[in-house]
Amino acid sequence: MRVSLLGSTGSIGRNTLQVLREMERPVAVAALAAGRNVAEMARQAREFRPDIVSVADEAARADLAAALSGIDGYRPRIVCGPAGNLAAVRVDYDVLVSAAVGVAGLEATFEAVRLGKRVALANKEALVVAGELMMAEAARSGAEILPVDSEHNAAHQCLRAGRRGEVERLILTASGGPFRNTPASELACVTPAQALDHPTWKMGNRITVDSATLMNKGFEVIEACHLFGFSPDEVDVVVHPQSVIHALVEYRDGSVIAQMCPPDMKLPIRYALSYPDREFGPRQRIDWDSVRKLDFEPPDRRKFPLLELAYESLRRGGASGCLLNAADEVAVEAFLRGRIPFPAIAEIVAETLSNGASQEPQRVSDLLAIDREARVFAAGLAARRGAAQRPGPSRRRFA
Repeated sequence: MRVSLLGSTGSIGRNTLQVLREMERPVAVAALAAGRNVAEMARQAREFRPDIVSVADEAARADLAAALSGIDGYRPRIVCGPAGNLAAVRVDYDVLVSAAVGVAGLEATFEAVRLGKRVALANKEALVVAGELMMAEAARSGAEILPVDSEHNAAHQCLRAGRRGEVERLILTASGGPFRNTPASELACVTPAQALDHPTWKMGNRITVDSATLMNKGFEVIEACHLFGFSPDEVDVVVHPQSVIHALVEYRDGSVIAQMCPPDMKLPIRYALSYPDREFGPRQRIDWDSVRKLDFEPPDRRKFPLLELAYESLRRGGASGCLLNAADEVAVEAFLRGRIPFPAIAEIVAETLSNGASQEPQRVSDLLAIDREARVFAAGLAARRGAAQRPGPSRRRFA
């Protein structure tokens, strides 16, 4: 099996490479693509010897070329930028693992789908921003998209228990984040350090804050609807603080199938790489002696309004997911830098969505243009709002 990997130096990328080390079948890495972590990329390239390595820009490319220059018999093609990502998905491989963070991985992931490849998808933005275009292209090309996100991977496993027409409801679980029991009146005073203290998962800064706002769960609802063909009314969210059950599927006869495992991303990665088989690998087991109860409760949608905004964007369609993602990324960054309070993240996202473009994007380039403009709009809101300011609604609209 040959694998191409976008986002190789991030958390999912490193876990993917560990899974490849552990797999029973012979594996080879065709391409590695990442950002500016040249030292880690050089280590990975020395070990796996891909044909192509791609980094963020020319400066990183030069540094990587120097780092690999002394290796006898290994002369990879070293590329950079968006063109480098595209080169990484145009080589010969069996599975693309799309783990690049943000819209940087969108164009290359879409290209892999256009080419009819199997895509193990960990890049959330690919479906949040371009779900309609991505799934339409997959239907045309015959590409197979297998989710790596733990909740969607769990849903994929549960859906194997019956036919799609027999399913009534998909239920995604959420840990509730660090502020599950924090009164809404205290959220304006929470700090970035508190928001980054997730009770279950160790993740990057943005996704950890998204978990604290429940925006991450909203993104997952959007992804699930695109991936599995559900309507927004067929996907529910339930808070499950133990994070043992990752998704549940309710069938029309009343049966509910749940997928359970410890919170370890290597399991969904291995599942996506070996599907339809289940390949053995080193793993954690659930300690049934310590699992004494499983709690479930509805999410507080008034305290965490971004979850409802995600459902609203789904119903609007078009560019709404693109606006939602762009504004959230800008607002989260402003919060992490101490420029806005925690509740202002939702306010900025809501205003960007309500003032957003109304046109229907026809191609990925349209979405990338909308993404850029939405970021400028959201950044303006964040700058005006400041750490404690809350001015009236902006009158500006972007086309």
